Amino acid sequence: MASAFDIELKDAVPPLVLAVDVGSTATRGAVYDAHGRPVGRRAKVPHSFTTGSDGTSEIDAEQVVDEVKTVLDTLTAALEGTPVGGVALDTFASSMVVVDADGTPLTPCFTYADSRCSRQVLALREELDDEALQQRTGTRVHASYWPPRLRWLAATRPEVVEQAAHYLSLGDYVLLRLTGTLATGTSTAAWTGMVDRHTAEWYPELVEIAGIRPDQLPPVHHLDQPVEVQPARAAKIARRWPVLQDARWYAPITDGLAANVGLGAYDETSIGASCATSGALRVLVREMPEELPEGLWCYRVSHDRALVGGALNDVGRALAWADVTLAVDQVAPEDLSSALVAEPHETTPLVLPFFTGERSTGWAAGARAVITGVGAASAPVEVYRGVVEGIALSYARIASQLREVAPQPERLFAGGSVTNDHPELLQVMADAMRTPVTPVRIKRTTLHGTALLALESLAPDVRRARPERGKALVPDYNRRPYYTERFQRFERVYEALFT
Repeated sequence: MASAFDIELKDAVPPLVLAVDVGSTATRGAVYDAHGRPVGRRAKVPHSFTTGSDGTSEIDAEQVVDEVKTVLDTLTAALEGTPVGGVALDTFASSMVVVDADGTPLTPCFTYADSRCSRQVLALREELDDEALQQRTGTRVHASYWPPRLRWLAATRPEVVEQAAHYLSLGDYVLLRLTGTLATGTSTAAWTGMVDRHTAEWYPELVEIAGIRPDQLPPVHHLDQPVEVQPARAAKIARRWPVLQDARWYAPITDGLAANVGLGAYDETSIGASCATSGALRVLVREMPEELPEGLWCYRVSHDRALVGGALNDVGRALAWADVTLAVDQVAPEDLSSALVAEPHETTPLVLPFFTGERSTGWAAGARAVITGVGAASAPVEVYRGVVEGIALSYARIASQLREVAPQPERLFAGGSVTNDHPELLQVMADAMRTPVTPVRIKRTTLHGTALLALESLAPDVRRARPERGKALVPDYNRRPYYTERFQRFERVYEALFT
């Protein structure tokens, strides 16, 4: 059922933006008007990654192009001849496709989750100063970033490297196939781990260390720099999608940036919290931090902005583990909910929820979950409460470092599947972080953010509509001593086991 935020085509205010989101589980699309309101129908084409026990995580890049074309077919057909002002694309970050001089893929798309370059990660950590790299690029040596992946490619597929003309992110490849133009968005480039966060350009020394040439990388386009569609492709677009013939096309951006903006966290006054299978806290800043706290990353996303934050491997994944292992399906839903919203109690087990390793703030990839303080009388709901508190404390660890570089945030907007499935988490987050938490109720916040960023240059003077939000959950300051002690215990256990 559509919300009041959704509108019909007859009520849309031009220019329209057609936004496409290539996520981990599907390619989605929607049309938005100048106020940022979703117009009419959506489109979705499910997909999945090809995975293997050796760390393989791939998807066919040409398959994704076909999915995007299907989404464009569906959405443009529904517009009944109404012209589109802009086409904007986001994809999951840290992907790679290698193409030859004709633009033909030499590899599948390697996703952020492909870990086959782990040996090269270890070698590069010996070779590079990881902390100095973080200060320069905003990232560390990690399997999801390009430097170790490029080293792995050279070691395992030298024939690919020999034929390679360009190294692209997935969105860059889609853009090339549709428009004939070689370009990448600033955020997409930054998420490769190879962009100087101060200049917003490729970092030449790191490009060389990774074993490729600067001319093998696509030109970087900022948010306000549409790409030029090649004439032959423009003619094809006009024939297949007439409503797009005069549209501006934007270089692809990353889903993390889009999600933050879609939540409403588009400046220094707000933190965006993603709460899904994994999670993140992010702040968009206009002033680049001179020195980054060691637990955060910083991605340059345009000529005038950077995204600072940290990520959690396990949010929904940790709760899914608790659902099954603690057999809470045998507990009445109201009893579980009551346990999660009850006053905190010192007998609640302390949980470090690193079920698949840790990213921020300690980068301990080999860390695993720790549960301490379980007694003979500990009930499943108490352990479950400990998992929820552990997730909230993990967010709080990121928030404490964010305040060092972005001290202005007054609000925190939270969205994602977990906020709907486990709304009790949000009050615990508010208490642990000492920050009001406002749930964002609209779906497809990533698509929404992608459209809003295109509208900055397409319709700069039009006021954006406010999406549906829930009531802000305010920290209970009587619980501050409890969460302060929990935070300190969390850090002591972490330091004892993982440092």
